[in-house]
Amino acid sequence: MAVDIKNLNHNQLNELIVKAQTRQTELRKDKVVKLREKIHALIKAEGFAFDDVFGQGRAAKGPRKTGGIVPPKYRNPADAEQTWSGRGKRPRWFNDALKAGKKEKDLAI
Repeated sequence: MAVDIKNLNHNQLNELIVKAQTRQTELRKDKVVKLREKIHALIKAEGFAFDDVFGQGRAAKGPRKTGGIVPPKYRNPADAEQTWSGRGKRPRWFNDALKAGKKEKDLAI
């Protein structure tokens, strides 16, 4: 099926492009499904389970720890309410204290 694109107007050309991209996506999905089936069949033929070959994934290991509160390691000598855990970007007061001649161990809690 040959399409003479020189005779198509702008709207017809855009429509053809959209249809072609949609078809390309469908073909890719079909190919992925067939490949997945081949892989599962090969694994099964060898006497293994999918998880034996590729592991159990993140879900089987449990949820990842995020957002835990870390106790502070450093305190601002000028304002005891300002603390820093030692993680992330250094606070301005910490950098200022280092520039003033203090050492990290001097600021440690």
